[in-house]
Amino acid sequence: MAFDPRKAADPTATSLLTIDLAALRANYATLRGHAKDSECAAVIKADAYGTGAEQAVRALLREGCKTYFAATFAEAEIIRAAAREATIYVLDGFFAGSGPAFAEKAIRPVLSSLPEIEDWAAFCRERGQPLPAAIQLDTGMNRLGLPRSEIEQLAAAPELLASFAPALLMSHLACADEPGHPLNETQLKSFEGYRAMLPAGPASFANSAGIFLGTRYHFDLVRPGFALYGGKAAEGRKPLRQVVRLEARIVQVHDASAGTSVGYGAAHVLSRPTRIATLSIGYADGIFRVLGARDGKPGFAAYIDGHAAPALGRVSMDLITLDVTDVPDGLAHRGAWIEILGAHVSIDELAAQAGTIGYEMLTSLSRRAQRIYTGSEAE
Repeated sequence: MAFDPRKAADPTATSLLTIDLAALRANYATLRGHAKDSECAAVIKADAYGTGAEQAVRALLREGCKTYFAATFAEAEIIRAAAREATIYVLDGFFAGSGPAFAEKAIRPVLSSLPEIEDWAAFCRERGQPLPAAIQLDTGMNRLGLPRSEIEQLAAAPELLASFAPALLMSHLACADEPGHPLNETQLKSFEGYRAMLPAGPASFANSAGIFLGTRYHFDLVRPGFALYGGKAAEGRKPLRQVVRLEARIVQVHDASAGTSVGYGAAHVLSRPTRIATLSIGYADGIFRVLGARDGKPGFAAYIDGHAAPALGRVSMDLITLDVTDVPDGLAHRGAWIEILGAHVSIDELAAQAGTIGYEMLTSLSRRAQRIYTGSEAE
């Protein structure tokens, strides 16, 4: 019999986020298969895109993942606690004075400017140990990475590179989610040219979407993130297996008359006698306020046993009201679970309704939801 997360939920829980670690592992295996001649790392930023870094890393370790990328040092520490032997990189900056912390935890900084490289080289000389680090090159995104002028200066200063162990040369694609965008090819040519200016070594260029651009973009290591967690990585590509399912419980069901309004601002007036279910979830839980309904503008729909229940009125901080008039009798009752994300609505579909991207929606899901992990990796 299949495991039912609802039956395992705490009786006090008002929302439930189910995370399928078997799907996460399957997605990693699929992405690794697309880049079979390269190592496949995993990006574990923002608490593994909201799914739980510790649990995600333990699942990916079982799938054979050996290299991880975090945004911050604090995130990298969580990865290190779960993966003692893994290679871990921090993407978002190395600051003077932080060298001892990186060395103590065997965490590698990604150096994105000449001053960062100089500081890391100085730290390694003081320590008498050429510790590894990655070097990021700016190939056209204008966000992080050495520009051409600094690459030329670095190429002319071999003593800097001799002071530490450059373990990876990397860059980041700006438009990989649009396979036909001309910047993809422009960045690739820049990356190849810049690499030729520096000592030979392993290289990394492709994010989730970049993996699907083809082998020319793979180099030695690919770095999937969003696609691992079930998000749609690129135009024309179906998402991989869905990893998250979000549900909320009905707090109250009541009848309201036609002509009365629902929620703050009286922005939604009922056009018919309506049965209303109030859910204990809201924008504090990552269900953005723009997803609500008002006169002349429908909102999102949740699902109860496959039956759509459209939003009524505004999404408030902790509550959402739904129209369950057309839901079969007996399904919508106090304590019943209603699906917000899952089999009927993907993270990308709900994000599109909110006028944003799946990345933002996934990483905005609140910790107020009880988390239940499924799959053979769940502990």
